[in-house]
Amino acid sequence: MIRAAYQGDIVGQTYEGNQVFNVITILDAASRDNITKVGDLPLRSPGGAYVLLKQIADVYETSGRYQVLHEGARRVQTVTANVIGTDLISFVQAAKAVIGSKVQLPAGTYIQFAGAAEAQSRSQRDLMVNSLIAAVGIVLLLSIVTRNWRNLLLVLANLPFALVGGVLALFATGGLLTLGGMVGFVTLFGITLRNSILMIAHYEHLVEVEGRQWGLAAAIEGAADRLTPILMTSIVTGLGILPLAIGMNDPGREIQGPMAIVILGGLLTSMALNLLVLPTLALRYGRFERPHDEFARSTISGESKAAE
Repeated sequence: MIRAAYQGDIVGQTYEGNQVFNVITILDAASRDNITKVGDLPLRSPGGAYVLLKQIADVYETSGRYQVLHEGARRVQTVTANVIGTDLISFVQAAKAVIGSKVQLPAGTYIQFAGAAEAQSRSQRDLMVNSLIAAVGIVLLLSIVTRNWRNLLLVLANLPFALVGGVLALFATGGLLTLGGMVGFVTLFGITLRNSILMIAHYEHLVEVEGRQWGLAAAIEGAADRLTPILMTSIVTGLGILPLAIGMNDPGREIQGPMAIVILGGLLTSMALNLLVLPTLALRYGRFERPHDEFARSTISGESKAAE
């Protein structure tokens, strides 16, 4: 009777067309919500006599579990926390160390860290593995296209240029490398590689197709020709993600905000160093030759070996 009064009990069913609804009886809300009236609930004994609930039970308010969670047929107690001032991965590592050294758990009880920290750690691990696989494939393709290791290294030399700006941008905004920052570095490396490929490929075009003699004049001319496309790529990309960087602390931008900051910082240094330092490195270490020059050199080398 107590359960029916305060929790409800099914006493029948009613039909409305093809739908079936349970008929539940329960005490009125005014009596259920007032604790002083709970003790006045009349109970009938098997002999027909009535007694009040407060005559056979103590009725009072107390604190207790309102829900018992289970997972895998085991009871679960959840403890949540909001992390401020540090990244989730560092917080979880510190929490594991402190709990492992100072908390003694009873038999049959263990601690499992889950939620955003676990998801972010798994995402970072997957991102690193996939990025490494993609990087190996990109280097193999670039080695086929550039045809010599010097020009390949020149293309890859632009990556540290972008890394400098991205790292400085991270330090300026708190110095925390989050999942969004890692995604920003991957995106930034792709944009930077495109700009360096544009530069080196144009140098090869000037020498091999247009027949220019490789030297200071060709290096300056090639950098000037690629000034507009590199600037347009960097400026348009920067303007596109600028609103994300401005509102990086707004709710819902935990991924986009750090990503935009890294890309903006990397684009600034990459654009400047790509137009100034990369031509200098190409002039000093690059190898750009016309096909007939290579053929003539190999013919002369073959004749000298035959003469020996």
